[in-house]
Amino acid sequence: MPMELKKSDFYFKLPQELIAQDPLEDRSSSRLLVLDKHTGAMSHHVFREIGQFFRPGDCLVLNNTRVIPARLLGEREGTGGHVEVLLLKRVSADVWETLVKPGKKCRPGARLSFGGGVLKARVLETVEEGNRLVRFEYDGVFEEVLDVLGEMPLPPYITHKLQDRNRYQTVYARYEGSAAAPTAGLHFTRELLEEIGEKGVRTAFVTLHVGLGTFRPVKEENVLDHHMHSEYYQVSEEAASVINETRAAGGRIFCVGTTSCRTVESAADESGTVHPGSGDTDIFIYPGYRFKVLDGLITNFHLPESTLLMLVSALAGRENVLAAYEEAVRERYRFFSFGDAMLVV
Repeated sequence: MPMELKKSDFYFKLPQELIAQDPLEDRSSSRLLVLDKHTGAMSHHVFREIGQFFRPGDCLVLNNTRVIPARLLGEREGTGGHVEVLLLKRVSADVWETLVKPGKKCRPGARLSFGGGVLKARVLETVEEGNRLVRFEYDGVFEEVLDVLGEMPLPPYITHKLQDRNRYQTVYARYEGSAAAPTAGLHFTRELLEEIGEKGVRTAFVTLHVGLGTFRPVKEENVLDHHMHSEYYQVSEEAASVINETRAAGGRIFCVGTTSCRTVESAADESGTVHPGSGDTDIFIYPGYRFKVLDGLITNFHLPESTLLMLVSALAGRENVLAAYEEAVRERYRFFSFGDAMLVV
């Protein structure tokens, strides 16, 4: 592992207008840049052509987390002041770790109200990184109340309002708990997944609930000083078996997104055997990391100097990745959550 890795080593210039503000009408019509991790060779395609890069016996690992409408807009009881609460992680039945704005006005003991009192909350305590533990009070089922009052927590660089909530969900989203979508999976349609399956490619579904820490910038110039956020993951016995059988038979493991990658790498032992189970992971993957499970990665184009860009660089080499990003900017690819995709093979 390197003794020092500079944040500035992962900088690239991104024109603002290349940040995608809206999802495409057809998920699979995104563009696809294919990067050979060994040679740095690149080619340009449409996402629906991705099946040609897989072989019978390969395996796709997909994160089936479901984004919850985690953004709540309300007011502080007594003052009527505006408040915004982002649900990050469920701690117990009615207690959540949250990001609250304005934080200074929401000290422990503060009472909040949403939807004219349909949902109420009390700030219990301040925890790591200034987040707040909040206890909610409501009648009925929390998820149903949230479905009515909550908004999709789109990343800060998306300023357009999302017309259709489902466009910030993958077609295979199943288990609720994410504050952000595993965006590499947004390009898949059910038809495309069927087509890939018919080719003899297996699928393994894992779960990692994505936290907003995904968007947290690296502040330290020495990357190794960065404190990685933790996220809950779960790997079923079935998923572990499919991945382990694929590897034993000489097939390749393609992770759909950095979240799937972090899940399997967290759940694997040093020999690369994936074990079923659940837990919290704060695995930080950067150049120098030796991958235990995955061979290839499907991913979107990430922010300059981000931990996500560092993960992709760990797989394909920093020079190769930055050259691919320069090419993507030149070719006017769309960047970030609703943007185009890259396949590293």
